[in-house]
This record gives sequence, C-alpha cells and structure tokens, in this order.
Amino acid sequence: MLGLQEQMLSVAMVDDEEPLHIGVRRILDKYRVHVAEVDIDVGYDSAYFTSGEQFLDSLAAGTEFDLLLLDLKLPGMNGLEVLTELTRHNRGIMTIMITAYATFETAVHATKLGAYDFLPKPFSPEELRYAVRKATDQLILSREARRLAEEKRRVRFNFISVLAHELKAPINAIEGYLKILQNEEPPERLQMIDRSLIRLEGMRKLIFDLLDLTRIESGQKLRSFTTVDVRVAARAAVELFAAEAGTREIAITLLPGGTVEMTADPSEIEIVLNNLVSNAVKYNRDGGSVIITLVRETDGVKISVADTGIGLTPEESAKLFTEFVRIKNEDTIGVIGSGLGLSTVRKLAQLYGGDAMVTSDKGSGSTFTVTLHDAGAAH
Repeated sequence: MLGLQEQMLSVAMVDDEEPLHIGVRRILDKYRVHVAEVDIDVGYDSAYFTSGEQFLDSLAAGTEFDLLLLDLKLPGMNGLEVLTELTRHNRGIMTIMITAYATFETAVHATKLGAYDFLPKPFSPEELRYAVRKATDQLILSREARRLAEEKRRVRFNFISVLAHELKAPINAIEGYLKILQNEEPPERLQMIDRSLIRLEGMRKLIFDLLDLTRIESGQKLRSFTTVDVRVAARAAVELFAAEAGTREIAITLLPGGTVEMTADPSEIEIVLNNLVSNAVKYNRDGGSVIITLVRETDGVKISVADTGIGLTPEESAKLFTEFVRIKNEDTIGVIGSGLGLSTVRKLAQLYGGDAMVTSDKGSGSTFTVTLHDAGAAH
C-alpha cells in the first residue's frame, strides 16, 4: 500500500486590508486538509498582494499559484477585472471571491469568469477553512483525474507502438508474397490478390492513424514550431492524392492566392490537410470536384475543403469527429478507412486553440472547415 502523500498549495490573497491578510496567513500556516479519496495531505504557502496589478505582475514574472483569495473591491483594477485578465490568459487558478458587496449579478458574472466560490466579509476562521477545504478537494481531485487520464493515454500509446512494431513485419511479408503472386497466378485469381493488397493497405493506414492519434493524445509527439506556408502544404496534399482523384476524374482545385503563413508544427499541418483532402476524394462522386480555400485570419488560418460527394445527414455529421466512427450506408460500401482521421484532425485543431467542423447536405456534398491559431497564440 502506498504511503500518505503530502502536497503544498500556493495561495495568493489579493486584498488591500493588510490586517486581514495577516489573520488569514496565521490560519492557513497551521491548516492541513486531508483529501481522503486520493490519500493526500495538503498544506499551504501564502503570499499577499495589495492590488490586482501587483498580483498580475507577479504572475507575469513567472510566479505560480494554486488558489486565489480575491477581494472584489480593490484600488485600481477590481476583482472582476482581475478575473477577466486571468481568463484572457488562460490562467487556471482556483478562485474564491471575498466581498461584502456581492450582488446576484456580480456573482453570476464572477462565476462565468471562473470564480469557484464566494466568502462574504466579515468571515470567521471556520468559514475560511471551510471555503479553502472545498476548493482544495476540488483542485486535488481534478488534478488527480487529469494525471490518471494522461497516464491512460501514455499506456495506450505504448501499447499501440508495440502493436505497430509487431504487425509491421508480417504485413510487409504478406504484401511481398502477394505481389510475387500477381505475376504468376492465372488472371481469374488476380482480383482476389488485388483485394487482399487493398485490405493490407487499409491495415497499414489503421496502424499509422492509431499512432498519430495516440502520439498526439499522450503528448509523446515532439512538436517543433516554425513558420509554415499552409499553401505549400496544401499543394503537397493535392499532389499526393492527384493520381487517386484522376482515376475517378475528380478535379482538385486549390483556390489561388498569396502566401498563407502561420506558426505551427509542419507535420501537424500535413496531417490535417492530408486527412481533409483524402476524405474529400474518397467520399466524392466520379467526375466530382474538391475545392480548397485558405484564409489568413488575425491570429491564425482557416482551411476549408468542399466536395461534391455523397454528403451527410445531420445525425451523421454530429458523430463524424468521434474516434472509430465511420458512416456506413449504401454510398460508403467499398470505401476503406480507419474512422480515426477526422478525430485526429479535431484533436490537432484543438491543440492550436481552434476546432474542426462540417456543414453538409445528404447527396449534395460537404464542406470541412478547420481553424488553427498560431502556436504562440494558442499556448
């Protein structure tokens, strides 16, 4: 059995009443909370700030805090303005608002900005302990949940990596033997060999898609940010699928325009574009078209890929970005895929602070739109 763990949480108090902070510090210095669900004992280190500006300057200098006791009325910036800044910079600090003047509207506004709880002035030592204990339980349990989820993703990635390594050799061997047979077997057997080779290619794609997805999820993918010309990456995707599109007389058009640059990992932009163009070709109609549009926005890029394919019902669109979901109907018979490509696209988009969406009409085609913010803006 694992022994009791101990953690120290860093508490910031932003209040212009110094005697109040002295009293709070005395209470918290001696206070301990036991989070029974994860068997962790928690203690507290506290720091004091007389204004919101002073506190935000400390954050900007690199100081980290776990809990924040924030007065609503402050000299200069008020508590709601401080919360707004924390939200704008994506600072996930568990915040307890301290005020004697809270109205219902103020409480609603503060909650929308991320405040966890409220502590009315004047408060007793026991009321302070109760508020801090509730916030501590929530903070520790949510952190443990994230840690376990990350561990699960790492285990999943390691399993898929081992599986991919073990499957690579037999798949290559089978493919090699089948290609030899293509030159020796009578014509009536060639169709069976061709179908087998197609299935093997589907297996290989599934493995690569699983590796991409789990590598992103687990944080194992090494990311290297640089200036990427998305237009150049889109041209490469068009060239990659030109032969497949050509056999079905599908025209792929990248709308003209200048350089479309963003700060990103080049391999991730490649994954996004390859998946979008591949799907637009696979699920298109013979003689159809694919149109790719790139737009540079204020802090990133919007990629749209429109096709004239089979389209989707609203129900199909709603579940399209879920892992291992493939739309199965009379129009998709014979289309090989892993059901992972679009879920990978959405996960990558979310890493860049954006999203992936689809608009579609059954029988009339679909338009996939991916928004990606510059890596610096997204982090």
